[in-house]
Amino acid sequence: MPDSDKYPSTPDGRYFVVKGRLWRTSNPDLAPEARQEFVDQLMSARRQVGLALKAGDKEAERQARAAVDAAKHALGERGPVWWTDGAPDFNRRMVKNTPYAAWYAALA
Repeated sequence: MPDSDKYPSTPDGRYFVVKGRLWRTSNPDLAPEARQEFVDQLMSARRQVGLALKAGDKEAERQARAAVDAAKHALGERGPVWWTDGAPDFNRRMVKNTPYAAWYAALA
């Protein structure tokens, strides 16, 4: 989970904000053991991306980035939204261009 002092979370808990951009949080309904497994996979895949970049290995980089994407999907940070009320996804959008704009402006 992001540091709430540095990266505020939206009131509904669906996103956190970094440099004015919304990023989807992990699915809060994941079992703690499953969440930890997916986080471990994500961290391992990110390390593999770094190693592939350092080695200049394009195929290893492609595979590692695919593993990052798979872990993020498993966590609910990408792909279909984890909430069920039909609200749209604003992942990766600038908060000022979303319904969260007033909330975010009030934080300042």
